[in-house]
Amino acid sequence: MPIDTEAQFTDVYRAHYEDVRRFVRRRADPMTVDDIVGETFLAAWRRRRELPDDPRPWLFGAARKLMLNAQRGRRRQSALVVQIQRAAAADGHEPMADATIQVDSRIDLVAAWRSLAPADQEVLALNVWEQLDARDAAKVLGCTRAAYAMRLTRAKRRLAGRLDPAVPVSPALILTH
Repeated sequence: MPIDTEAQFTDVYRAHYEDVRRFVRRRADPMTVDDIVGETFLAAWRRRRELPDDPRPWLFGAARKLMLNAQRGRRRQSALVVQIQRAAAADGHEPMADATIQVDSRIDLVAAWRSLAPADQEVLALNVWEQLDARDAAKVLGCTRAAYAMRLTRAKRRLAGRLDPAVPVSPALILTH
């Protein structure tokens, strides 16, 4: 039965919101539950004319896909930290001897990374993850090379400013690529 009116969708939303929320809450990071549920119902709204008579399984499937996408994003962020640390070692910086310092440094870097705006994360990721030069990264972002270079410089500065000065961090970890 296609959903043609806002009132029909509202009925579906009211009937299934709590079920979808519980489904997501059991499986996802508590900080992402509301976002995933909201995105699930946004997808349902966009595909409302294609929803099955019983939309509950469809909603669970959509929520599951969104959770998997969120997990992939978190893994990519963690991989960035690892890649930054590898770059530090490859650049000839001595590895930190004390495992506690390494853990503190990584926690500090992850926290600093997460505190950045998504635009800063994207600029840094194009540089570090994708290893794009300024010209190619600018194409990805749809800006000039000079604009990208300025955004990268500012993003590096903001990241460096968020790092705890009490925790020793290799200069390469501040993305001096």
